Amino acid sequence: MDFENILIEKEGNLAIVTINRPTKLNALNKPTIEELNQALKQLEKDKDTRVIILTGSGEKAFVAGADIKEFSNFGQSAGSQLASKGQELLFDYIQNLGKPVISAINGFALGGGLELAMASHFRVASKNAKMGLPEVTLGLIPGYGGTQRLPQLVGKGRAMEMIMTAQMIDAETALNYGLVNHVVEQDELLDFTKKIASKIALNSATAIAKAIKSINANFKENVNGYHEEIKNFGECFETEDFKEGTTAFLEKRKANFTGHN
Repeated sequence: MDFENILIEKEGNLAIVTINRPTKLNALNKPTIEELNQALKQLEKDKDTRVIILTGSGEKAFVAGADIKEFSNFGQSAGSQLASKGQELLFDYIQNLGKPVISAINGFALGGGLELAMASHFRVASKNAKMGLPEVTLGLIPGYGGTQRLPQLVGKGRAMEMIMTAQMIDAETALNYGLVNHVVEQDELLDFTKKIASKIALNSATAIAKAIKSINANFKENVNGYHEEIKNFGECFETEDFKEGTTAFLEKRKANFTGHN
């Protein structure tokens, strides 16, 4: 399928999805959110794809926010619907995807851009990256999960400060806060992220999917994460990957995981 606002490149078991609106600093609009949803659905079904990397085109921005022109005339109902639909199609969808999604943050990740990165399973940033949630300068609050995911990642106090001041933080501060896992030179960003993704791709895809589900359970209301872990742990024993992993260990060889249940 051809996309207008994103590019997809496949390298073995990895898929690199690039948001490609360089003249708009890769700002998120409705068509881009819908295209990302369609692309992720395709990659979720693709058995050859084990890990997905999200990044932005060019050297200036990952995603510099949402497209403000789209909603500048909205009222309450339309605004709520915008947030609800966006969370459903993209942000919650990424968080709950069974395949790992890593954001490679190359430059500005602001507003919806930072929310997109936070919905990913973890983040790698270039040294020139700048991150922030500036919505209160527009008379808004983050609406794509930012008020929930930022405190989970950096703690309540820092999240309050970041959201209320609307100030950007640099990559080293983001690393110190735990918002990103690694900071590298911009020209090394994709290769570094691919190396991590390749390590992940060697492991059991079914086990990784269950690990994602179990970790996410800790952040869901009225869900006991320990019980979810026990359930998913037990289910692993019925998979082909478990049989291959334990057999390979006993035979002192590397496992060849198929990702089959």
